[in-house]
Amino acid sequence: MSTIIGRLIKILPTVSGESASGNAWVRGGFVIEVGDDYPKKVAFSTFGEERTAAVNGLQVGRKVQVTYSPESREYNDKWYTDLRCTKIEVFAQAQPAEQPVAAYPYAAPAQTAQPATAPAPAYPQNPAPAAPAMMPQDDDLPFGE
Repeated sequence: MSTIIGRLIKILPTVSGESASGNAWVRGGFVIEVGDDYPKKVAFSTFGEERTAAVNGLQVGRKVQVTYSPESREYNDKWYTDLRCTKIEVFAQAQPAEQPVAAYPYAAPAQTAQPATAPAPAYPQNPAPAAPAMMPQDDDLPFGE
């Protein structure tokens, strides 16, 4: 089992049916967005009435932690991977007074402002070094032209 944290961006439609043995089944899914600088979308499937109903009751835009089991299968000499959700947990929303809302949900927290008058540095400020002098043409290096 693996876990991943992201923002819920879409709930996929629920599909239901009946197996050849007469058992009813329900399948659903959802998509989350993960990553900071270059966000990626990851789709998960849910199987069973309880898990599918739990996901359908979630609010899009909420931060979630998904526990999932990756599973691959072959069909016509091609491989398909399914990320099957086994558990989904919703993070509590922060109160507006406690934590400011960022323009992008994965933005880094704001830096604290510097004081208006910064203390003087403990070491003296040196001017920029002068440009280096040109190397003489007759050097004593063992390799040459």
